[in-house]
Amino acid sequence: MIFPDGLALLRTQALIAGDWCEAESGKQFPVFDPASGELIAQVADMDAADARRAIQAAAKAQVDWAQTPVKERSLLLRRWFDLVMQHQEELAQILTAEQGKPLAEARAEIAYGASYIEWFAEQAKRINGDIIPAPSRHQRISVIKQPVGVVAVITPWNFPNAMLARKLAPALAAGCTLVAKPAAETPLSALALAALAQEAGIPAGVINIVTGSDAAAIGAELTGNPLVRKISFTGSTAVGKLLIQQCAADVKRITLELGGNAPFIVFDDADLDAAVAGAIASKFRNAGQTCVCANRFYVQRDIYTAFSEKLEVAMRALRIGKGAEQGTTIGPLISPAALLKVQQLVDEAISCGAQVAYQSSVNATQGYFYPPTLLTQVPAHAALAETEIFGPVAALIAFDEEAQVIELANRSVYGLAAYVFTRDYARIQRLGEQLQTGMLAINTGLISNEMAPFGGIKQSGWGREGSIYGLDDYLNIKYINENF
Repeated sequence: MIFPDGLALLRTQALIAGDWCEAESGKQFPVFDPASGELIAQVADMDAADARRAIQAAAKAQVDWAQTPVKERSLLLRRWFDLVMQHQEELAQILTAEQGKPLAEARAEIAYGASYIEWFAEQAKRINGDIIPAPSRHQRISVIKQPVGVVAVITPWNFPNAMLARKLAPALAAGCTLVAKPAAETPLSALALAALAQEAGIPAGVINIVTGSDAAAIGAELTGNPLVRKISFTGSTAVGKLLIQQCAADVKRITLELGGNAPFIVFDDADLDAAVAGAIASKFRNAGQTCVCANRFYVQRDIYTAFSEKLEVAMRALRIGKGAEQGTTIGPLISPAALLKVQQLVDEAISCGAQVAYQSSVNATQGYFYPPTLLTQVPAHAALAETEIFGPVAALIAFDEEAQVIELANRSVYGLAAYVFTRDYARIQRLGEQLQTGMLAINTGLISNEMAPFGGIKQSGWGREGSIYGLDDYLNIKYINENF
């Protein structure tokens, strides 16, 4: 995608202490359009020393920002939200160019990310403490909440705007300053978002964006620098485990939103049309590259054929193409490596006995496109039932009884999201308690909003983002015992 003229928010330099700057080394790294393989930008390639400068800038800004009245922080966040929505189209164009998703989805992501800024602009004024009854008449016990301090944020490429907004907004509301490391595949969305934060009046050094291709070196500085008091990371479980180890030396606070392997369960009493609509919404958004994406479709045997046929009809309506082209519903995967991984999982499933019920054609000669694929008769032990696919592949597995599917769903080491379609209210209550996930969607394929706590259990991570709980990880609780 070639950028249209007049994109005022397009930045290729990092942001440190309020200044747009190149790496001290002078190095840059390339950013490509995954729909064409075309080079679209050269971005400042920061290293550990640059990250250290950003941390120092954040630490310097921390004192004043923490003491900024909450009313003022709230107003600044609200101004930032307004600017994001005013520039929604431009932000969407930048996002689609570097990430590949259809423009309609990109616009929706901008609005979704902005909703967190709006929400935490409001919640900033609700960071309340407590007065606790004292055991003595000469005592007063109070509890206050204070910002953790400098926060390091590491975000993925699949939602480069929303994942950053979802972390920055609560941190700023709590009075923390930040150093953010966006994914090397998609740095432009983060830089554009930071440019609007500057325009909103958020002070220099409060938000710092460190772009770079050496994630390991920058990450080691973020986790090892004692000025950083908290890490917030969204990404793979493997990297999350490494960050836990690196944060142990300083006992840093850490929030992790890691891998998922969401079961999508359809019972024989479900509304099949609603289930198919939910499957399309959950499985094929962002070409299947979402952490809460339906990964394993468990369909009760009596309706297995009917559901498969209806899902195939819906999949045939999907249109593969470049995100900027009108009518596109499925964009590219992020890289050649992502393409290879999906193909290997599909090949392994077929070797185990899975059948290709439908696979669309791909007309594009460039870009990293994988055709929407429907697999039936998938064995429960196939690798794609145990591994996050991150591609537009729906794998259908038959089950007979409720207890059986609960066992299959809970077999995974992951526990981020799950989807259930049934009209049996008692069953809804049972599964709500028995499915081992942090989030459960009943009769819908869309699960997330800014007012609900987003996060998982088991190897899907720690902590929650959004909702009234989303400030907790950015605040320290201090107990004060006054004697007089």
